Amino acid sequence: MNPVYHQAKFMLSASKVTEAPEDQGKEVAFAGRSNAGKSSALNTLTRQNSLARISKTPGRTQLLNFFEIDEQRKFVDLPGYGYAKVPLAVKKQWHKMMETYLQERNALCGIVLVTDVRHPLTEFDLQMIEWCEYAKLPLHMLLTKADKLNYGAAKNTLLKVQKELQERNVEITLQLFSSLKKTGIDDVHKVLDLWFSFKA
Repeated sequence: MNPVYHQAKFMLSASKVTEAPEDQGKEVAFAGRSNAGKSSALNTLTRQNSLARISKTPGRTQLLNFFEIDEQRKFVDLPGYGYAKVPLAVKKQWHKMMETYLQERNALCGIVLVTDVRHPLTEFDLQMIEWCEYAKLPLHMLLTKADKLNYGAAKNTLLKVQKELQERNVEITLQLFSSLKKTGIDDVHKVLDLWFSFKA
């Protein structure tokens, strides 16, 4: 476990990419459906209870939220996709903002895709996977809420998702993760260390 992630602190929220911090160093963005457990995963990985705000109403993350790890490294919490009961115009605005961020942000060095182990490979997940392939950007998938299934069922889901991605010729890494049980943290940290160029 790399303790450097525990010092992450909130920087700013941006409603558009032009309001984001300077485009330098390295950034890892967290993407996923509104109720997939993105904020919980960020809090668990940084060993903080309220770094990323967890809402009882899915879809509250409507901004790009930036968290500084050190001067050269950041996490970015992307707007949650899906459940938010907001006007279509607002959803389109989020979509455009995310598209611009993903296409134009030079500091972006990897995406952590957070998906509920009980509902993996949603339309949004597949879109994000395709986009990362197109952009040649590394992607690591977290099958979260693994505690909601028994170990055998969770493992079967992992193998099923792996098989489906192989059939699609998609090369990404994936794992089971539970914020509640604090399982899978070291595996994510290893991926982040690689992307952020921390020495092993």
